[in-house]
Amino acid sequence: MTYLGRNSIGENARLFEPVTLGFPSRDHLGEDDFPGVILGRNATLRPGTVIYCDVEIGDDFQTGHNVLVREQTRIGDRVSLGTGAICEGCCTIGSDVSVQSMAFIPTNTVIGDRVFLGPHVVLTNDRYPPTGIGGLTGPVIEDGAAIGANATVLPGIRVGNGALVAAGAVVTRDVPPGMLAIGAPARLRSKPDPGVRP
Repeated sequence: MTYLGRNSIGENARLFEPVTLGFPSRDHLGEDDFPGVILGRNATLRPGTVIYCDVEIGDDFQTGHNVLVREQTRIGDRVSLGTGAICEGCCTIGSDVSVQSMAFIPTNTVIGDRVFLGPHVVLTNDRYPPTGIGGLTGPVIEDGAAIGANATVLPGIRVGNGALVAAGAVVTRDVPPGMLAIGAPARLRSKPDPGVRP
């Protein structure tokens, strides 16, 4: 285990070698004393997990292998980040969130409660890469939304409460609450009735 900065680890945490907590951001490189990680109770961090400094995580957090969480990120309770998932920092993730393997969450993203991100979901924050024109604005994924495997959500897009993004969709405009976005570029339609089989 590698501990850098001032870390606080809740009871019943299970950390499997190698795990790094409190890795310094650019602002703290070369320093010995800086805010590390606050990790809640009952965490399970699998090998290869790296969590940067100034990160706060609630209870019952778990990671797959080789997960990266960058600085100034706030994560609620009962959050799971699958193998190879990346959170680039300055993000907010609510509670009861499931992020599947290889998903990418860029800087300045906001994710609400009870959100599901499927495997290989890519959220983006730079509308004109690599220029950074207009700044880096991540998506807002509201409570209860679900995004299917391999979907891409463009910068600044809002996926509304309870909305569904189909697998492989490319979301170029906001998805209203309770709607379905499907296709590339994504078209909006009503979500299917959960009681009706296709």
